[in-house]
Amino acid sequence: MKNFITSVCLLLMTVTAFPQTKNITVTGRILEADTKEPAVQANVQLLQLPDSTYKAGIASTARGYFTLPKVAAGKYVLKVSYVGFKTKMLPLTLSTSKTERNVGTLELETDAVLLSEAVVTAEAPMVQVVEDTLVFNSSAYRTPDGAMLEELVKKFPGAEVDDDGNIKINGKEVKKIMVNGKEFFGGDVKTGMKNLPVEMVEKVKTYDKKSDLARITGIDDGEEETVLDLTVKKGMNQGIFGNFDLAGGTEDRYLGRGMMNYFREKTQVSVIGGANNVNDRGMSGGGGGPRFRGGGGGNGTTATKTLGVSFATETDKLELGGSARYNYRDNDAISRGYSESFLANNNSYSNSNSISNGRSEDFNAEFRMEWRPNEMTNIIFRPNFSYSKTNSFSNSESGTFRADPYGEIYKNYDPNNYLNLDSLEQWGDADDPFYDIRINASNNASFGEGSSLSAGATLQLNRKLNDEGRNITFQGRFSYSDSDNDSYSESFTRYYRDQNMPEQSILRYSTSPSKRYSYSGRLMYSEPIAYATFLQFSYQLEYSYNKSDRSVYDLTQTAGGSNWRLYDPLPDDYLEHKDTEQSKFAEYKYLNHDAGISLRLIRDKYQLNAGLTFRPQHTELSYKKNKLDTIVKRDVFNFSPNVNLRIRFSKVSRLELTYRGNSSQPGMENLLPVTDNSNPLNIQVGNPDLKPSFNHNFNLFFNDYKMEMQRGIMANARFSFTQNQITQIRTYNEETGGWTNTSANINGNWNASAGFGFNTALRNQKFTVSTNTNASYNNNVGYLTVDKSTEKNTTTNLNLNESLRGAYRNDWLELALNGNISYSWEKDKLRSENNQEPYTFSYGANLQLMAPWRMTFTTNIANQCRRGYTDSNMNRDELVWNAQLSQTFLKGKATVTFEMYDILKNQSNISRTLSSSGRSVYQYNGVNSYCMLHFLYRLNIFGNKDARRGMRG
Repeated sequence: MKNFITSVCLLLMTVTAFPQTKNITVTGRILEADTKEPAVQANVQLLQLPDSTYKAGIASTARGYFTLPKVAAGKYVLKVSYVGFKTKMLPLTLSTSKTERNVGTLELETDAVLLSEAVVTAEAPMVQVVEDTLVFNSSAYRTPDGAMLEELVKKFPGAEVDDDGNIKINGKEVKKIMVNGKEFFGGDVKTGMKNLPVEMVEKVKTYDKKSDLARITGIDDGEEETVLDLTVKKGMNQGIFGNFDLAGGTEDRYLGRGMMNYFREKTQVSVIGGANNVNDRGMSGGGGGPRFRGGGGGNGTTATKTLGVSFATETDKLELGGSARYNYRDNDAISRGYSESFLANNNSYSNSNSISNGRSEDFNAEFRMEWRPNEMTNIIFRPNFSYSKTNSFSNSESGTFRADPYGEIYKNYDPNNYLNLDSLEQWGDADDPFYDIRINASNNASFGEGSSLSAGATLQLNRKLNDEGRNITFQGRFSYSDSDNDSYSESFTRYYRDQNMPEQSILRYSTSPSKRYSYSGRLMYSEPIAYATFLQFSYQLEYSYNKSDRSVYDLTQTAGGSNWRLYDPLPDDYLEHKDTEQSKFAEYKYLNHDAGISLRLIRDKYQLNAGLTFRPQHTELSYKKNKLDTIVKRDVFNFSPNVNLRIRFSKVSRLELTYRGNSSQPGMENLLPVTDNSNPLNIQVGNPDLKPSFNHNFNLFFNDYKMEMQRGIMANARFSFTQNQITQIRTYNEETGGWTNTSANINGNWNASAGFGFNTALRNQKFTVSTNTNASYNNNVGYLTVDKSTEKNTTTNLNLNESLRGAYRNDWLELALNGNISYSWEKDKLRSENNQEPYTFSYGANLQLMAPWRMTFTTNIANQCRRGYTDSNMNRDELVWNAQLSQTFLKGKATVTFEMYDILKNQSNISRTLSSSGRSVYQYNGVNSYCMLHFLYRLNIFGNKDARRGMRG
């Protein structure tokens, strides 16, 4: 370690003495003259006189700022161009006496002629590519009146939106939602997708947002995240506007939603509130209209309530923002299904039914402050606070079989109807059709409640030491959490194969308070060592403390004994019957060091960022369980390499390659020779011989765009593999149907995927065609064990998917046809009878008619067909039809909408998984077929004429 620190110091002395080239940086800001809004992604070029030779160029940021690459002294012209605005030319004379030239704020005048021509001659382009940013024009995509952002985004080429509101753009998951470059409710994606109305959106930009550190220092730290950044329509940022939606429907469905926005120059405030029991799907009138959900509507039915406020404001030197939210969630889930475990010489089969309810309330608040006291100093402070309460209840029935209960001789019986112990005892063994293959039956119930409080803060101080890129940064973090959870459980298990195993009855009460806090400090220094070439050094010290104390009490030994039931009050003498075998105390203390060095090269055609981080770690565990009372210490040394190369072929074409490697240590408790048999059918055993694992990730991304043809091409490829991956050796007991799981290392797990997307406009953009092709291959390695015989098994899964969509649009009609086919090739090395080649294909149409008198009719119909599954219940067709009729009146201020979902009542909610150890299929209740009537009212209190016109559509 001493040698490393000495080497770093010598290197710092060397690079500090490196002669610096006297280059000049040009900075400034660009605004739209009429709205005073930032000109986002404006094209800024520096042309050298007298022949206007191009010397440097860049696109303005989300706040309109730009910083050009360094140039030599001389005479130049600064050229600023922006779609819809007049080009601005500014003569500049740069001198070596001043290494930074700030041209101030440049305001661009609207080009009325250009705008009028654009309206007459062509539709708005569906998508534009500016540097690393994709820009989608909202007006190029038609959505129903009152639609929310979710319905707009899912129409974008290369976009995927699942039923939970998660978004992927060209394979990259969106992590934050922003409005005019500012975080909306802390950037929460689901809040933005369900509550931001399409009517306020002019453009949607997606790009990889750099971390606060990289944005300020210009040195890429690899901590970037994909964001959606909404540009509000011109004029709407000068008033108060919002919408309110009330809806009721069949099946006791309801929805209420409201949002108010105050936008005034550089200040924006949003208030949202709502309640619904439609699984928060973002219906139209408050979010977007019917859609085919591809065989899933979410697991269970969920009622939610929410109330929140978000704000952001800024001056020349100070930016403030934050949000506060209250959420309530009540979920009822009913599941019914089965699983099949792959064994070395036979398979094990399990069926289960469950009913559960979970309720939660939480309040959280976050705040952000960025202060720029001068051009050389930047301070960012982010505190946060949250509090939550939860309670849950579950009741389940399960059974294990030594042969397939869906075999030919059992085709007249459903094994899920023969899992209740009380019923089995009443019928008797002779009336049990599955008695010959039944291994066990277990009925369980539990109730739990808990609370948690947490708080934290981050502080970042950055100081530029010169204009060449030398700077120093301090980052400090603190977090604290305190939680307490109580649970009650009862379990009854009967064994059928082992006559020596009596029926087990377990009645327990447990309490699990825990406390955690951590703090860290990180110092970073970056040094320019040549033209547009930087070295960055960092060191971090982190301390973390975590304590948990789980106390378990055996209620079968208390007064009342086995007659106690879940809803009874706790017996008075329960404290006298602590179960020392199940109780445990664990106290962790972590002291981690983190030292890193990275190199960054910035060139006109490419950027390279490469680094290596060293992480010596010290961990101390104090552990008590039953008769074990020990203190374990561990010292490990991890390292993480990373490389990122970006090649720019043009402003709209680039190739990006990334490699990241990281190591991870097994949990300290996994290293202890401790057995956890709290669930006799699922016993956990520690393994002191576990090794750390190391994960390698490779990513490649390419995009190209032809603006004049509205034609885009996107491709990506990923590959990852893990050395010494931590898995489970599962030992199966054929007599009891129980499992003993021991952690172990294994090699051979890897996966690869690739995707290709193409979209283009035809015939003046009236027709559009898009296609997405994806392929993935997963190599899953695990252990199969029966008694003492353990074998390594490999299952492989090849997935091929092709989606094709064609659409036509004119002033009154939008028609889209789509098709999708997905094929899986599933192979099991040891048990070929488990092989299958299932495939799914779907096809459908979406129609939207803009009738006179502001009436809109929208419908979609899709048929999903599953084939090739060994489980015949999975091989089925689902024809799903949704429809919506909307009427807008009161000069566009109000809309009444009638919606019908799953009109044919064919949709099901099925979850299916496959791994090296087995497969499972479960069906859940959900929100499927129902009708709903909406009333939506839009409010625009003040704002300019453009804003009012925009709210009226």
